[in-house]
Amino acid sequence: MLQFDVGSRTLAGNERWFLAHTLPKSEWKAELHLGAQGFRTFQPQIQKTVRHARQLKTVRAPLFPRYLFVILDLERDRWLSVRSTVGVSSLFTCEGRPVPVPEGVVEGLIEYSEGSLTRLDAGLTKGQSVRVVSGPFAGLVGTLDRLDGAGRTRVLLDIMGKAIPVGLPRIALSPAA
Repeated sequence: MLQFDVGSRTLAGNERWFLAHTLPKSEWKAELHLGAQGFRTFQPQIQKTVRHARQLKTVRAPLFPRYLFVILDLERDRWLSVRSTVGVSSLFTCEGRPVPVPEGVVEGLIEYSEGSLTRLDAGLTKGQSVRVVSGPFAGLVGTLDRLDGAGRTRVLLDIMGKAIPVGLPRIALSPAA
């Protein structure tokens, strides 16, 4: 029996995490309607910067757009109703049965979450390639040059052919893939 306790995200008995595919920009709507049916969900979120009409705006956005994690016990729950929930497109299945997310994946994401935000900056090391996820340099990739305990970093960004040092908060970075 697997026990994992973080608020309403407790797995007990035969419960496992499953992946629901949502309609475009409907992650929050799907989460709301699944919750109304008694299903427990988890949607990892990050803060990212959006550029629109020459303005920068920091918003809360899904870490995995169009995806949502749902706790199900396939023997107990009416999992077919998840597929017909408002905002949900489908469940990730194989041969007509939902496929559980491998153990530890969702639990790891929850462990790196503070409140409702998932921190992607854990485990950063000097010299590592990083992507800026929020702020005016959002979307750029650089090399982590300095990292201190107070959460301040210096990243070398390649701007116009030169490595420019930029001071950024640690939460604005994620490892580059």
